[in-house]
Amino acid sequence: MALATKNRDYWSDAVGACRNAAVEFAQLSTPFQGQLIAVYPAHDLTFDTFPQHRSAAPRYRPQSPKMTWGSSPMFGADDRAASPPPRCTCSIARTIAVDSCHLLVSGLTNKWENGEMDERHRRLNLRAGATMLAALSGLTFNATAQAQEAQPRQVEAAPSPRQVTPLMDGWRFHFGETPEAALQQDFDDSAWTSVSLPHSWNRMGNYAPERAEGSDVRQGSGWYRLNLPDIKPPEGKRVIIQFDGVGAIADLWVNGTHVGTHKGAFSRFRFDISDYLKSGQTNLLVVRADNSKPGPGSTTEHVIPLGGDFFVHGGLYRGVSLLTVDSAGFDLMDHGGPGVYVSTPSITAEAAKVAVLTRLRNTGRKPRRLSLTTHIADADGRIVATSMQPVALEASQAREITTALALPKPRLWQGRSDPYLYKVTAELRDGKRIIDRVTEPFGVRSFTIDAGRGFVLNGQPLRLHGASRHQDRQGKGWALTPEDHAEDMAIMAEMGVNTVRHAHYQHAQEWSDLADRTGMVVKAELPFVHQSAFDDGLSAPELLANARQQLTELIRQNYNHPSIMLWSVGNEIDIGAAIAALQRGGKGEPAKSRDMLINLDALAKAEDPSRPTVYVDCCEAVPSPLARPGAQILNDVTQVIGLNRYFGWYYGQPSDLTAALVDLRAKYPGRAMGLTEYGAGGAFTQHTDNPLGGTVHANGRPHPEEVQSWVHEETWKVVGSSNLLAGTWLWNMFDFASTSREEGEAYDLNDKGLVSYDRKTRKDAYYFYKAQWSQEPVLYLTGRRYVDRAYPVVDVRAYSNASSASLTVNGRAVGTVACPQRICVWPGVKLAAGENELSAQAEREGAQLTDTLRWTAPDAAAGLNIRAGHLTGITTSDGLRFGSDNFFSGGRASGLRLAGRTRLAPSNVTGTPDPELYGSYRAGEFSYSLPLPDGLWTVTLHMFEPEIDAAKASARAMTVQANGKQVLTGFNPASAAGGSLKAVTRSFPVQARGGQVMLTFSGGEGGAVVSAISVQPKR
Repeated sequence: MALATKNRDYWSDAVGACRNAAVEFAQLSTPFQGQLIAVYPAHDLTFDTFPQHRSAAPRYRPQSPKMTWGSSPMFGADDRAASPPPRCTCSIARTIAVDSCHLLVSGLTNKWENGEMDERHRRLNLRAGATMLAALSGLTFNATAQAQEAQPRQVEAAPSPRQVTPLMDGWRFHFGETPEAALQQDFDDSAWTSVSLPHSWNRMGNYAPERAEGSDVRQGSGWYRLNLPDIKPPEGKRVIIQFDGVGAIADLWVNGTHVGTHKGAFSRFRFDISDYLKSGQTNLLVVRADNSKPGPGSTTEHVIPLGGDFFVHGGLYRGVSLLTVDSAGFDLMDHGGPGVYVSTPSITAEAAKVAVLTRLRNTGRKPRRLSLTTHIADADGRIVATSMQPVALEASQAREITTALALPKPRLWQGRSDPYLYKVTAELRDGKRIIDRVTEPFGVRSFTIDAGRGFVLNGQPLRLHGASRHQDRQGKGWALTPEDHAEDMAIMAEMGVNTVRHAHYQHAQEWSDLADRTGMVVKAELPFVHQSAFDDGLSAPELLANARQQLTELIRQNYNHPSIMLWSVGNEIDIGAAIAALQRGGKGEPAKSRDMLINLDALAKAEDPSRPTVYVDCCEAVPSPLARPGAQILNDVTQVIGLNRYFGWYYGQPSDLTAALVDLRAKYPGRAMGLTEYGAGGAFTQHTDNPLGGTVHANGRPHPEEVQSWVHEETWKVVGSSNLLAGTWLWNMFDFASTSREEGEAYDLNDKGLVSYDRKTRKDAYYFYKAQWSQEPVLYLTGRRYVDRAYPVVDVRAYSNASSASLTVNGRAVGTVACPQRICVWPGVKLAAGENELSAQAEREGAQLTDTLRWTAPDAAAGLNIRAGHLTGITTSDGLRFGSDNFFSGGRASGLRLAGRTRLAPSNVTGTPDPELYGSYRAGEFSYSLPLPDGLWTVTLHMFEPEIDAAKASARAMTVQANGKQVLTGFNPASAAGGSLKAVTRSFPVQARGGQVMLTFSGGEGGAVVSAISVQPKR
């Protein structure tokens, strides 16, 4: 904030301005006329300090009031050593807290306390302050109304001195090779497509086994042209073009001249195009957006991300606008930031210290003498703190100024319960003319995150539970509207989320504004994901430079969002090398990403020491082939550890997560941990009768919706009450595009979202978390998309935050059950043949809850057909429908091998017209308790020998019992079928009693195997 003070005229001007301000103040404040007013300089300046100014600082004795100069004891040796400029900070005693100097009115205190001042003059603190601000042009004024005595004033903002022109319409677009002539005004672009922004040429992701017609997964260069009218700025003005997001490299030409390049798909950036515009003619903008697939030698070789499980969409997918601004103002070239940065270094119940850093730039050819006014307004628009100070900007100079304000009795930003926002407005004036203004919302909050207490907001522990979010949606890609962002936030808020993870990059400002207003705690991320190189070597210097650029942009553009509390500087940065090694049969060195991560972590801490850094790890000590021997340790770099753990989906069981967390806590005792990803895929059209009935093909098909729900239920049992985690973020809130995926029912989609890609349908697991987290009463019957049931006896499930719930089927009362862990289960409910109406009822906090669905069921008298070892059913060539594996106890589900990352190998069992019926099996020792009407039945077992090894195949000796009676003894499937991988069946009669038939299977060392069980009425 240093100003040149060795100019005698400037000193005289400062003294004169203070004199005039005091006179104006006295004239406004009639009760004080005739009183002695003393204005003290801001620092302890004696005339011995600056002897050259001694004669320039005379005593001024205006007729009314009198004014003297003296020295102030408020600043210590450090301030004197800084050789500060003359400043005048004015205050009314007892009403305005003062940082620098005092405007003292003798007798003021007595008059106030003796009641000699009326209410109008009690409010003079801010009214007089406003007069001072007008009078003190070129001086510092710093006043804050104290809580008990100040009456905040409401000020209506003047029109913005910036002229903002959105450039959303009138663009012409072409993808692919484009002649150089397209950069010129006379190029004929009539064959190009007319588009409006936001725009991306990419569209992908559909709920079908093949890529949908109309999908567009092209990567390369898309070209945009726009003609602008005559917009040559007037003298002293500049024209800045602002891009809110371009995927992934942007090049700009104006009237055929290249202006600049920006590399990075997610951040805002600006170019000054003033000198490229031509007056008296139409001006041509040409933009090339390049989202070429990263690889050695590609244009995106040194632009993060180099890879990842999401698609980088090309295009001008966020807004573009022109800003016409004064040549001096808040720095628009500060990495796309606002130029005004707000922090709260100290917060108490009585006051918050607010620090406002402003970055200013004078692009003009002449020095400017300006004044900077900074004020804080509450949510009702009332000014509650204000400051003014002189600003000298030399030609082509950029500088920083920090203003300290005191905010009395601050109302805190309390997350979802009370996301209260203030606004800081900074105005730059040339005399009385406002030449630039920036307004930034901010929240007053303190927070910590540590291994002991977890996440603490404003002194109170807050358990973070939420979800990650990608920014694309079906039919639009990344080209989202404000309404799209608002819908996403509303869906998440309804579920009860209190934290959002930005996966895996900077999200739109509209989204982060919503997070501020909704009260979400946000983990913001740098797109340093997947890998740091294309080989086993270190990251390229150019890649590191780009990552540093994008990290700086991320932090500066989002610094003022109170919702953002964590900077994530990397996500699974070693997984790309691990996947590549697997594809090479385990050959290849582990990734060398640690040095780059350390560098970025240090940069984040330097840019913003107030927020902790996070690294998100995929693989340390997990039972996965991606946990490579010799891999670099990365979890000791950042202040917080994020863990992506998929127990129950890619490996292990959900319950295994407990031991994994305990081990990591022991290894990293001083670091807070969060579970940053967990979950499972879920299809809308694939269903199972029992999520434990088959092998999960996580990278293939099927992905039954019920399995997704089970993984979330079981994982939440571990993490919901764990004291080892500061927060949890499920993966993912919405299905999102990924061209590496052919899974579940979808193509080009990661289906781990709890809500469909188009946001129209919510999966069952969404309501599980709504019952856990929402304050709203919840009752939801699951399985509503599994309408055509395979079995006439089912377990009915509901999610509810009521303590109990009741069920009726076709008007018949089934019973009332408790809902432990907010899951209500009615086991073994019998359905009628045909359509059934199921209705659940519950009561919570006086609210009566009801949910109803309809299922169709087969006739119980027709028997049962079970596909053993598989999560979904099948219909055979003769039209017989088999349901998924169910009614079993024990054994293990097995299936034939995968043919690749996403596809199942076809069954190679012979001797049957239905080889897929034999593509899975249950093995070991197990039993089936089959719900059947009393009577005589014929049971048919479908079997084969899966072992190719002849010795193992010949050793199998199965024993099967029906209701305790042996029906097969020493049965060898290979011998009976004439070899391994050949189908064989055996049938036997059985009597159902008490609505049940019990089948038990054993087989010695090899165990029993069965691929399907068919039970038909005995004829």
